[in-house]
Amino acid sequence: MEGGRREAWGCPIHEGAGRHPDAEALTFAGRSWTYRALDAEVARWVAALEARGVGAGERVALLATNHAASVFLFWALGRLGAVLAPLNARLTRAELAPLAEDVAPRLTLALGALMERLPGAEPLESFAGSSPSPTCAPLAEDAPRVILFTSGTTGRPKGAVLTEGNFRASERASAANLGAHPAPRWLGTLPLFHVGGLAMLTRTAYEGGCLVLHDRFDADAVNRAIDGEGISHASLVATTLERVLDARADRPVPPSFRLALIGGGPVPVPLLERARAAGLVALQTYGLTEACSQVTTERPTEADGRTAGPPLPGMEVRIVGGDGTVRGPGEEGDIEVRGPTVMAGYWRRPDATREALRDGWLHTKDLGVLDARGRLTVLSRRTDLIVRGGENIYPAEVEAVLANHPAVQEAAVVGVPDARWGEVPVAFLAPRSGQPRPEAEALAAWCRESLAGFKTPACFTWVDALPRNAMGKVERAVLRQRSAT
Repeated sequence: MEGGRREAWGCPIHEGAGRHPDAEALTFAGRSWTYRALDAEVARWVAALEARGVGAGERVALLATNHAASVFLFWALGRLGAVLAPLNARLTRAELAPLAEDVAPRLTLALGALMERLPGAEPLESFAGSSPSPTCAPLAEDAPRVILFTSGTTGRPKGAVLTEGNFRASERASAANLGAHPAPRWLGTLPLFHVGGLAMLTRTAYEGGCLVLHDRFDADAVNRAIDGEGISHASLVATTLERVLDARADRPVPPSFRLALIGGGPVPVPLLERARAAGLVALQTYGLTEACSQVTTERPTEADGRTAGPPLPGMEVRIVGGDGTVRGPGEEGDIEVRGPTVMAGYWRRPDATREALRDGWLHTKDLGVLDARGRLTVLSRRTDLIVRGGENIYPAEVEAVLANHPAVQEAAVVGVPDARWGEVPVAFLAPRSGQPRPEAEALAAWCRESLAGFKTPACFTWVDALPRNAMGKVERAVLRQRSAT
């Protein structure tokens, strides 16, 4: 980054209040804050935190669904050089306890309805004081801002430490890829306890835009915001994109709506065609917590829905084989990432940090391939890879074929043990409304039209909906467990 490790920044909300005090900075639950009003609110939170002895480098644990108070807290902690540790609001009391213990917080806050899950937590809604504090310390590039626990697939969750420099670099790279906007209005339906939600929060502040924050995803509320609140950008997954289009009956989006980032995996071709017909530019993207959200994203002028796009400006992606050699275009292997958005490391996990960060490259544990134009296709997480009789099967490839079936709304494929082949793929399917459910033989025939026989699932199970976590990612461990029963 420019200026090296000593570069420092001020307080973006305070600076915004000086440059454009009357511009809208945040909306939530029928209320609106200009940059001037948000600056004053944050200053009151700073005073309350100072009164509780929260200082530079100390952690504040937070358990909350999306709420304006979470925004105030995030920016207030930045003015003190303190660190936010947002915890997943979907976790149980037993799951939250070791995470809170791990960060050793100076202070623990929770929304009232969630307080019983986090013993010792104080109510978030009533925390701010009445008197403002002038404290607004500059932040160095390497100053930690958040500890975000990754869900992982096995073992104890790890806390990725993301810095001020990570968030600033992510904003610059995203803006360079998506194109300049005088005052972007990002629709905030992703949870603020995940990197996607925090990336939108920081992006709007750095760019002088507005975060239109919703407490949760609701397709009708999203469409009202798109049509009536001047939304310019949104981040969705394939399932939520489809729900938005269904709710608006494919009615065209207004010209103010610039684009939507679509993460969480490949998007079915029919869904992309529906989005384009409604004038909605849907850009596939690949990212991860450890790289502060986006790593690759389709370019608006080149999007064709075939890949997750090229690396963002300033980022590097390479594919590496099992022997450590860098693979060429069209060759599959491990995805590695390098650039200024990559985390500082895992909180208090030096061994895990050394394993993940080697020679400046982040080892993502995802499998993928780059094409001749440098565009990434994500094939699978290493832990999701299915090996049938020595042949590799990437769930994403099979899922994409199944999702294109007219009776299938969404699909997930996992591997299960098999005495003969070692492992075989099985498919879980959520039905599309109003369509008859085909028999397994018909689904297998559909797969064989596009896939080698060994990739065809051994069985097909219809479910009402796929289990997903708070970020919309399919919980494959749940499906594997269901297959075993």
